[in-house]
Amino acid sequence: MSAAARHGRGPLAAAIAIAAYAYLPGGPLAPARAGAAPEPATETRALWVLRTSLGSPDSIATLVRSAREHGFNTLLVQVRGRGDSYYRGGVEPRPAELARQPDFDPLASVLTAGHAAGLRVHAWVNVNLVSSAADLPAAREHLIYRHPSWLMVPRDIAQDLAAENIDSPAYVGKLARWTRAQPSEIEGLYSTPIAPAAAAYTTEVVEDLVRRYAVDGVHFDYARYPTERFDYSRDAIREFRAAVRDRLPLATRRALDAQEVDDLFAYPDGLQDQWRGFRIERMTGLIRRMSAAVRRARPHAVLSVAVSPDLRDASDRRLQDWGAWLDAGLIDALCPMAYTEELERFAGQIAAARHAAGTREVWAGIGAWRLTPGRTIENIQTARRLGAAGVVLFSYDSLTNPRQTVPDYLALVGRGAFAATSTTAGSR
Repeated sequence: MSAAARHGRGPLAAAIAIAAYAYLPGGPLAPARAGAAPEPATETRALWVLRTSLGSPDSIATLVRSAREHGFNTLLVQVRGRGDSYYRGGVEPRPAELARQPDFDPLASVLTAGHAAGLRVHAWVNVNLVSSAADLPAAREHLIYRHPSWLMVPRDIAQDLAAENIDSPAYVGKLARWTRAQPSEIEGLYSTPIAPAAAAYTTEVVEDLVRRYAVDGVHFDYARYPTERFDYSRDAIREFRAAVRDRLPLATRRALDAQEVDDLFAYPDGLQDQWRGFRIERMTGLIRRMSAAVRRARPHAVLSVAVSPDLRDASDRRLQDWGAWLDAGLIDALCPMAYTEELERFAGQIAAARHAAGTREVWAGIGAWRLTPGRTIENIQTARRLGAAGVVLFSYDSLTNPRQTVPDYLALVGRGAFAATSTTAGSR
């Protein structure tokens, strides 16, 4: 598929939009029995489960019981939330929330209970997002303290940080303070996919996890840059320079070398297209390494990834070329996070993702916390009509929160969308 086709430009984008409209409820191609549910063995009916629901055996028992009773068959459980391990013996430290339960293994507990109930359990791994900026990790062995040079840096403060001693607490402190001032755009501190040692570390975390736990799949999230203005760290720019310098014409090389004496951004600004492509390829390279690690350790595990639903936006703003990941066969299922409240826009996003995915599965990500149960059911039905292989609701935690305005939210969705009181494990 051409780049223009995958990015949804030109006449193709219009065709996808028209097709999506046709499959909306009441559209000319909408089937009469919109609520008919596929067999649970062939449809992924998943819940994103935040780590806050993995804090005790009782909370896990409630999670599994609720999922099964309401027709879900898959749990994506967040076991690496912020560079931590919600399981025992991991490469990374256990979170402070589990400090008083040293023998408790959340992932093992979900696997045991979930499999007994006929549910599939996937390990949800936040790839690059490794720390909150508001509450820095208590564990001194955390990545951000041991390897501050692995943290992504925004262009806005790169010059300032380049002058800072990277081993000084002030380095992480300045980065965290800047990040806290951008709460609507930057979720926290990110590790870089550019440094080879950082990419090897992240891959080790994933491989250790899948080697020791019989997960049915691995779900990658935050496999991206915070924005296109990252990673301008000193080490990332040095990596770029080393990758391109010897291939440059002599005159260009000399000019950039002279400029970088006083300008940290000499190479990125002087070679803008190469700089963008370099960062995208390093992110793709990390996905490639993690995918290979999972295939080696657990060949039958399903690899899925949560992505921005618009491929062009993902590539332009997040440097996340998930189209290349699909083309290379690095993932099995795409989860476009179509969190819009507008049904027509949701349909367009899922239709575009289905087109881009080709033969790969698409699990439609639904922002259920923003929607009424009725609208969530409509989105599920629309995703089915568009050929999605499944749906994932965000999130179990928000939809079962005591403050949820609809206390029986999952029960209503289960009855309306799945027409089942129990489920069986899927074919994979």
